[in-house]
Amino acid sequence: MIIGLIGSGNIGSTVARLSVGAGHDVVLSNRRGPDTLSELVSELGPRARAGTPTEAAEAGDLVVATVPLRAYRDIPVAPLRGKVVIDTINYYPDRDGHVAELDDESTTTSELLQLHLPDSHVVKAFNNIYVDHLAVLHRPTGHPERSVLPIAGDDEAAKGAVSRFLDSIGYDALDVGPLAEGWRFQRDTPAYVQPYAVPGTAYPTWSARPVSADMLQEKLQEAQRYRDM
Repeated sequence: MIIGLIGSGNIGSTVARLSVGAGHDVVLSNRRGPDTLSELVSELGPRARAGTPTEAAEAGDLVVATVPLRAYRDIPVAPLRGKVVIDTINYYPDRDGHVAELDDESTTTSELLQLHLPDSHVVKAFNNIYVDHLAVLHRPTGHPERSVLPIAGDDEAAKGAVSRFLDSIGYDALDVGPLAEGWRFQRDTPAYVQPYAVPGTAYPTWSARPVSADMLQEKLQEAQRYRDM
């Protein structure tokens, strides 16, 4: 597959490395232009090239949108029609400014992105794991210490495509439901970041631990209890 990346920061570059390691080609992009990605492209080797966000969107069989929330409206719409788009976006009011419908929890970041991309199939993934842990927890299919990542989306075929991609790069997928259920693993929930950190260790040097589907499901259920309080 060709993986298009709109945004090539910490998460984007890590997904790119995992993708290349799994035999996929990647097209990287950011808002500053392809020339700023030459070092990363050189590191990744012949399976990687840089382009504009539009070029990454056009080239990708599957596209990863990994930009700050404040920039989601800059993601190109037309070249993503009919495509599966993985949304890694988290909402940080201090960085992004306050968004009323996110503050009152009447919607989610992925639902906002889906409104922006009405003819695409948005699937939430990669947003609940610390980037350094994402980089080291991948394991082969069937490995006893393989970790699971949650996904959410409104299109079953799109979630299937994302699950297969996650499998190829070393992770299982846990389907949490439609996009509206993505709040269960957003920032400040029990399923966000902490499950993958060894208890007793702390950011930024915290160690990674594998997370099973049962472990993650327990944290997702805790999120419901927290919201109901």
